[in-house]
Amino acid sequence: MFSVEFFFRLIGAVIIGIGGGFLGDYAADLVNNDPSAFIVIFSMLGVLTGLIITPYITVRPVRAVRRNLIGMPSGRLVAIIIGLFIGLIAGALLALPVSLLPDPFGEVLPMVLAFVLAYLSIVVLTARQHDLQTLVKGIRPGATPVKSDKTVDEPNYILLDTSVIIDGRVADIAKTGFLRGTMLIPNFVLIELQHIADSSDSIRRQRGRRGLEILSIMQSDSPIPVQITDMDATEVREVDSKLVSLARHLHCPIMTNDYNLNRVAELQGVLVLNVNDLANAIKVTYLPGEQLRVKMIQKGTEHDQGVGYLEDGTMVVVEGGGRQIGKKLDATVTKVLQTSAGRMVFAK
Repeated sequence: MFSVEFFFRLIGAVIIGIGGGFLGDYAADLVNNDPSAFIVIFSMLGVLTGLIITPYITVRPVRAVRRNLIGMPSGRLVAIIIGLFIGLIAGALLALPVSLLPDPFGEVLPMVLAFVLAYLSIVVLTARQHDLQTLVKGIRPGATPVKSDKTVDEPNYILLDTSVIIDGRVADIAKTGFLRGTMLIPNFVLIELQHIADSSDSIRRQRGRRGLEILSIMQSDSPIPVQITDMDATEVREVDSKLVSLARHLHCPIMTNDYNLNRVAELQGVLVLNVNDLANAIKVTYLPGEQLRVKMIQKGTEHDQGVGYLEDGTMVVVEGGGRQIGKKLDATVTKVLQTSAGRMVFAK
């Protein structure tokens, strides 16, 4: 079965090939030579050119526009349509007086003016789309004033990246009820997850499969909605850049535990819900002088130090615990240190 792209390639090859034949005949007349060879050569070049370039001027631009429209928020799409409509009306109103100018200005300027006004209207309205939504809600009969930039009926999304799905803790966080809204998983994140699950490396393959299992559990057991979406950011290619761009379009946060994505998103003004920051924030806080009980797991870096871990994963370094490996000790907290890797408790 022929694809749509192949069908358009054939049409383009025929049309441009015929045009090449006429061009070859014209070139032969210019040099006063036999037109047969020129017609054949130019026709073959036209056919080849048509086969190559036709999809880039027909099918692929249409597909790109379609992908952008699918992934575009409804408010932005409405703003573009209204801006185009206003610009074309303004161009039509100004076309008559501009057409009275002497040639060639009277023939060219009305068309140029229509394009310029349409473009400016689209740019202005898309930049102020939230003000437009607020205005529409404000003039609607019986409507209550909107006091925030985010409209009441705008969906509350949380974008999930690949790393936080593989991590798995997001499923437990969702079950606690602290999250509100819809957890949104773009198709390009799901595709990356599938690629990891199909990796030849056994560790990456296990992580990818675990992520798919976590996603399946979230879809069936999560108390908040989990949605797979076709929304995409076609202007960028990397998954992290797509997530940041999509978050900016939807005005929603990204949930991740990826440090680099966290930094890039913050630099671009996107709110980040970092699972590692949440885990550190809910760990039990100990003050110097408090008592705790911890099992010694291994020796520390200093002489006679022992290292153990609390139930929440907090590392405890106990002075004098190096000789008690494998035993539970009662220790007194001396100092609490917050590091980039987490919280460390020193005791004796």
